[in-house]
Amino acid sequence: MKKTILAIMILMVMLLATACGGRGEASGGSDGSSDNGNAVTIEASNWEFDKAEYTVPAGDVTVNLKNADGFHGIVIEGTDISIEGDGSKTANLKAGEYTIRCSVICGEGHTEMVAKLIVQ
Repeated sequence: MKKTILAIMILMVMLLATACGGRGEASGGSDGSSDNGNAVTIEASNWEFDKAEYTVPAGDVTVNLKNADGFHGIVIEGTDISIEGDGSKTANLKAGEYTIRCSVICGEGHTEMVAKLIVQ
């Protein structure tokens, strides 16, 4: 009787593990990519962004900020985009280059936490 219950429990755990893994694969986009070319995700960690440059087409642009490590915010100079913590903001942007800066004092490397948004 104990062996049967143990076998059933093991099977249930295996089924749950398989179901969870399958959902992640089917959802797609796990790399942070977006089907919408007018959206950009900026991932912030301690004293750096995940990329030095981000490129989007001109027009309505949605900027998503994700804090991977630490607590950060961004301002994009020359725009009204300002996000603190995880969040999103949409703005109509003209072609050009914009400077992205961390807006939350996050430690010793804070002043070097800069990236570029290229709008084409």
